[in-house]
Amino acid sequence: MLILIIIVVLFNVIAIFIPKRLTGIEIAATSLFAMYLQVNADVFLDLKYHLYGYFQKGPDFRSLIYLLGIYPAVNIVYLNYFPYKKKVINKLIYLLAWEVVACVMECIFLWTKTYYYNNWKLAYSLLMYPSIYLTLNCFHKYIIYLLKKIDPNRKFL
Repeated sequence: MLILIIIVVLFNVIAIFIPKRLTGIEIAATSLFAMYLQVNADVFLDLKYHLYGYFQKGPDFRSLIYLLGIYPAVNIVYLNYFPYKKKVINKLIYLLAWEVVACVMECIFLWTKTYYYNNWKLAYSLLMYPSIYLTLNCFHKYIIYLLKKIDPNRKFL
């Protein structure tokens, strides 16, 4: 649990103090969307199918540490530095780097027993992370599209 708290503090300090390329509304909207994705995935994969879980079987208030502490901060850092204006290869390298970060963190959480597998495997996560990150990118682009409709002269990423 101590390692989880340290990682939460570390990611949140980074998310708070990095120079922001995102506006406040982009941060709020995409962070809420990231939490929405996580809750929906957990309802089915954890609570319904029992493939993995946090701490112990079933709902657990401690899993809110992940929901409120990890996912918004990771979302902010990931989207803030995403190379939107770079070549596709740069975007793929960035995506791959974040997939590695996510898998390393998942292994740490398994090791510390704040996260567990039943019928889940790390290979499934490796397959899922790119689609999760790309979904965050698509939602972020949608938020920018909506913001540009409100203020067409404003510059966004």
